[in-house]
Amino acid sequence: MPFILILGLAGFASALSLRATDPLLPVLAADLGVTLREAALLASAYTLPYAIMQLVLGPVGDAIGKIRLIRISLAVLTVGLALSALAPGYGSVLAARALAGGFAGGVIPASMALIGDRVAYAERQFSISRFLVAVIFGQLSGSAVSGALAEVAGWRAVFALSAVVAGLALAASLLFLDGERTRGELSLGGSIARYRTVLANPASLFVFATVAGEGILIFGVFPFVAPMLVPHGGTGSLEAGIAISGFAVGGILYSLAVRRLVAGLGQWGMMRIGGAVAGLAYMLVATPLPWTAVAGLFVVAGFGFYMLHNTMQTQATELAPGARGSALALFASSFFLGQGLGPILAGPISHAYGFGTLFVLSGLLTVGLGLGAAWLIKSR
Repeated sequence: MPFILILGLAGFASALSLRATDPLLPVLAADLGVTLREAALLASAYTLPYAIMQLVLGPVGDAIGKIRLIRISLAVLTVGLALSALAPGYGSVLAARALAGGFAGGVIPASMALIGDRVAYAERQFSISRFLVAVIFGQLSGSAVSGALAEVAGWRAVFALSAVVAGLALAASLLFLDGERTRGELSLGGSIARYRTVLANPASLFVFATVAGEGILIFGVFPFVAPMLVPHGGTGSLEAGIAISGFAVGGILYSLAVRRLVAGLGQWGMMRIGGAVAGLAYMLVATPLPWTAVAGLFVVAGFGFYMLHNTMQTQATELAPGARGSALALFASSFFLGQGLGPILAGPISHAYGFGTLFVLSGLLTVGLGLGAAWLIKSR
């Protein structure tokens, strides 16, 4: 089976479980007997361990081999998702999500690093964008399927389905991914040396800060989509799932246009315009539109976000070619640290000022992020 296809299936499984809780906020809160703000922490319980574990898993991938890391990560992800489906209460769901999130972090970054190892730079952004299609389909399915399935069979069925998909991805990686030669010994000193190599590049900190900002501003508000849609006519998880799925649809549309966009705008233009498009779409969410129109704005936001993010991914693969796994691990750690912090920061803002203000503020800062990042990284 094709190399990108197998990696894509692994990325699909990881992304499916990542976005599965976003439309379920009211359902989880009601069934587990917690507040909406506490239920939103189930998203952070996945993304924060994802971010933190990158600091361990990146050097591990460089040392033991990225394919071996992907297989180990898929195995633990499967177990964590199964435990999430069986967990009896809020605390145990939180712990199982943390286990799943910690090892889901060994899939997508390692896959992108593996693409960086095997694909020439001239074709790398397009290869990564093809891999990204599978990841986006995972996000799309995680949002749409979980919202619909929860209405019919409950939230436990959502986690059970995610566990089955992760298990299938594990089987495919064992059967069809070719082995690779490991690059060195796994040691604390070697790990620190790899990170020093990455951070020696003056652009690294700006790349990592930008993707952390993306996580906070773009994805940090996702757990609040369901209650945000209530004034727009949305009534539950199904509408929230459709709206969040629109974001993934925007990513798929981007993947179809990526060659023309790169040729016409260049990398810096992609960053500036992508941030502006995503930010303006979020600001318009606050206007009095029906929920179907809001879902359309999420399509636009997704298109703009992936213009910015895919360019950042390509930049990250070249920060330290000799320690690419560690570079992509820091990239993913920054991104998911932002996603984990986002709901924590967004909760008090939405509680004090309303969901409309939350999305306007996020949109304004996203516009500034795209413009500022393009200028700072280009100057380095």
